[in-house]
Amino acid sequence: MMARLLRWLALLVLLALAGATAGVWGGLIVVPPRYDPWAPLDLRAEPDWLTGFKLSRLERDPELCRAALGNTNLRFTPMPDRPSDENCALQGVVRVSRTDITFSSGFIATCGLAAAWTLFETHALQPAAQTHFGQKVARVEHLGTYACRNVYGRAEGRRSEHAGANAIDLGGFVLADGTRISVLNDWKKTGDARKAAFLRDVRDGACRFFDVVLGPDYNEAHRNHFHLDMGVFSTCR
Repeated sequence: MMARLLRWLALLVLLALAGATAGVWGGLIVVPPRYDPWAPLDLRAEPDWLTGFKLSRLERDPELCRAALGNTNLRFTPMPDRPSDENCALQGVVRVSRTDITFSSGFIATCGLAAAWTLFETHALQPAAQTHFGQKVARVEHLGTYACRNVYGRAEGRRSEHAGANAIDLGGFVLADGTRISVLNDWKKTGDARKAAFLRDVRDGACRFFDVVLGPDYNEAHRNHFHLDMGVFSTCR
């Protein structure tokens, strides 16, 4: 008796889901954009359980991605795709000049990376600065995005995400009052405790939006920077 009841309940749930889906597609049921997985991602809105899915859509659709970036304070210029005989093609990239933050230099990035940056800056980097220092980050010092090379610059092996401008390395941050925070000098907890705590919050916050986040805890090669990318792997170290 109980098994039969459960089967009927399961059938009713499936019918309800099918009806709801048909209603959405037919326009009979209006879903608020925040709860609609097919609605464009608002990069300014508070992240929720659909943010990761919507961000992955932007990665696959440069036109949709550029439209999303256009609704933010990120200043960028779309760039044409560029083929490469060395497996370092640039596809769906933009040149970023600044946001509300200034950068040590402008950089080329995939639109997906730029979108993830916007989420990270708004919902992780600046809140961490406010929490630990009561002020915003004014400047970011980066070590570059595009470099046609293999992982770790090795002669053999797979291409780095930098080979497609799908990664950015962050070396330091400058607050509004001029205070500088360096990954190399301030990661260890033996120095300024606030700076060390801030850097850990930045690393953890980056893991919410980037697929791969590597820092000093990962290996010696990352002792002086955070590596953030939108590649096929998922790692937070």
